Amino acid sequence: MREVSQPATEAIRLVDVLRALADPVRLDLVLRLDRMGEAFCNAIGAEIDVHQTTLSHHYRVLREAGVTWTKAQGRSRLVRLRREDLDALFPGLLDSVLNAHRRTRENAPAGTTKAP
Repeated sequence: MREVSQPATEAIRLVDVLRALADPVRLDLVLRLDRMGEAFCNAIGAEIDVHQTTLSHHYRVLREAGVTWTKAQGRSRLVRLRREDLDALFPGLLDSVLNAHRRTRENAPAGTTKAP
């Protein structure tokens, strides 16, 4: 199986991270990864109601922006947040974005999905 491409720490750019975190589905994925630490793509994706190809796209955007680290294990992919890298490059950014997303989800109108 071919190696998964992802940026080196020094190549992570703020604009790419912000663009990756601007999508609600990706924010939900990041919230789940933050809670779980590390997980297989299919384990997290099973909780989110999107088509598999769309989910793969979201994982790729997060990986290429430097938000997540992906490791191939056989036919599966193990994913984790690059929290240490992001905190070193952009102190407080990830916590601020995730806390704001949690508050938004908690205050969502009745009938909408709550945060994980």
